[in-house]
Amino acid sequence: MKYSEFLKLIPDSKIDICRAAFLEHKDKIQIKKEAVVIKNLEKIFDATLKIGVSKGFQAMTMRDLSAGSGLSMGALYSYFSSKDEILSVYLGQGRKIVKQVLEAFLVKENDPVAKLETVIQIHLFLTEKMHQWFYFSYMEAKNLNPEEMEKSIQSELYTEKLVSDILIEGYKKNIFKDGDHVLGASVIKAMLQDWYLKRGKYARRKIGVDHYAQFIMAFVSAFYLV
Repeated sequence: MKYSEFLKLIPDSKIDICRAAFLEHKDKIQIKKEAVVIKNLEKIFDATLKIGVSKGFQAMTMRDLSAGSGLSMGALYSYFSSKDEILSVYLGQGRKIVKQVLEAFLVKENDPVAKLETVIQIHLFLTEKMHQWFYFSYMEAKNLNPEEMEKSIQSELYTEKLVSDILIEGYKKNIFKDGDHVLGASVIKAMLQDWYLKRGKYARRKIGVDHYAQFIMAFVSAFYLV
């Protein structure tokens, strides 16, 4: 599958995050018109990303977010009581989307090689489409409260477990070589993260996400295939 084909199969992740945030927290959000809420949540989350990257989440204030989103302080507080709540909702909905999309594609595959290729490819495609979310999540991890930090760690371990389980399954079927599959999954995860953390490096080399996905799969296959 090419990235262009992937984009046709999944909805707009930014709108999805905003809609899911509204549906899950509509009892707390004072505004009840869905279209208005989604539009304003998009403004709030966009401002959070922009200011968070340039100024740092810890230094960011609700007044900064009010100015950045174009919403009054009163309007902003009708959605969220604090910047920590904004961060929790934004990161949480993003994690759910990533998990849902990965599992939706994985369930179609039975062969361990196809499963491994799917995880690598779809994860990279998600990081390309949701680059701001992934980059912000990684860079702001150090500023999260203990509860959010644990959720972030569990999200990363979730992806690694998907990969390690596939490697173990492939080994049992005599498709993949034996080895430290947990460590192997951790290294594969690091290669996937490199795509969105060092985006500029690959852009200068004119390497697109399709090329990178193919290379990583070929690299991993050369190491693991019997």
